[in-house]
This record gives sequence, structure tokens and C-alpha cells, in this order.
Amino acid sequence: MAPDRSFDTRLVLWLIGFAVLGGAAVAGLYALLHTGFVVWLAQLNQWLADSVIRRLGYWGVFALMFVESSLIPFPSEIVVPPAADLARRLPDWNVAWVVVMGTAGSLAGALFNYYLALYLGRPLLLRSIARFGRYVRLSQRGYEQAESMFQRHGAISTFTGRFIPGIRQIISLPAGLARMRLLPFCLLTSLGAGLWVAVLAWLGYWFGANAEELAVQLQRFSAWLAAGALAVLALYAVWHVRRARAGAR
Repeated sequence: MAPDRSFDTRLVLWLIGFAVLGGAAVAGLYALLHTGFVVWLAQLNQWLADSVIRRLGYWGVFALMFVESSLIPFPSEIVVPPAADLARRLPDWNVAWVVVMGTAGSLAGALFNYYLALYLGRPLLLRSIARFGRYVRLSQRGYEQAESMFQRHGAISTFTGRFIPGIRQIISLPAGLARMRLLPFCLLTSLGAGLWVAVLAWLGYWFGANAEELAVQLQRFSAWLAAGALAVLALYAVWHVRRARAGAR
């Protein structure tokens, strides 16, 4: 049987594409580290803290994390770190309360998804995703990935799923469809969401106080960081090619 030359051509094109993307990513990383990007990011975080989060208060943190944990796409990274930066600078803010309110908001959003799926049922839920999912950046394929994860790993996925982008917001839907017991759901969701919020709070608290020092250290080791990023991309390219070859066989 003659070898599939078209498949080899595709592999070469994939490798070229990975090389181009890898080179662009490394160059971009190197440029960002030498243009004050880290300090600018800290200033943006402080602006969000003073202009938005401080005005909304703790209940604003709760409300925004509720939105983040429901079907509406909203990044927790622009809520918790600025709130933690406020806790570092202002006496009337406390980082522990930031974590508590952020976790409570995440749990409330997860419960909203849980009961929404429970009320709609799978057929109507899938039809709703097909019709309205594009407005909240939710595809049927994305939902099916979350559902497959829940079916494979069961209740623990409501904990581990909180750390996976794209899965974090929708892992509660298959839990609701499966009528997972409410107490374990709340406990596992709170634990996963609480750890995620605590990490973001620690980063926001520490980053605000050490941005200039971090920028200096990153610039000092920027060549090593760029080389590490390129190595990771190269390993991913090798894995992707081997997986493609195995699939072709």
C-alpha cells in the first residue's frame, strides 16, 4: 500500500505553523517583558480596584462572581485581584472577606446553573444552547465536553472542573441534569471555587506590592523564559504530530 503523501504534507504544514506561532509567541513575550508591561498591568489592576470594585463593595464582588460562575462569560481575573489589592491598601477592606464573598458568589452562580439544567432537562437545554449559546460563548461541543467530564469522573468533577477554563462555568449543568445531591455539590463547588478565588486574591495582594521588583526579575531572566516557552511549544508540536500519526494508522 502506497504511503499517504498528503498526510505527510499536512504534518509538514503543521510543524511550520507551530514554528511560526512559537517564534511569534517568544518574540512577543520578550518584547512585553522589556516594555514595562508588568508595571502597566499592576497599574491597570489598581485602576480597576479604585474605579470599579471599591464603588461596588463586597456585595459587588459577590454579584460579579455570581455572573462569572453562571452562563454569562465574565473573567474572575478582573474581579478578585483588584479587590485583594484594595485589601492591601485600605483599612476598611479585608482579604479574607474578599475570598468569602467571591466564593459565595461563585457558589450562587453554580446553583443557578444547577437548577436551570434541572428545570429545563437535557433536550430543552441542548436546544437552548444551540439557539442562544453563541450569545454567551457556549457551544454544544463545549457543553458536551463538560458533560463527558462529569460522566467520567462523577461528583469530583464539580471540584476539579472549577480550575479548567471553559469548563468552570458550565460543569454545574450536567450536575443538575444528573440530580447530584445538593450537599456534596455545594461542598465540592465551594472548595474548588474557594481555592481558585484564594489563589487570585493572593496574586492580586502580592502583585500590587511587588510589580516593579517582579518586572526587574522577569527582564533579567527573559531569555530563559522565552527559551522555556519555546520548549513547551516544541513539546506540544511533537505530541500533536505523534497523535496525528497514531490517528492516521
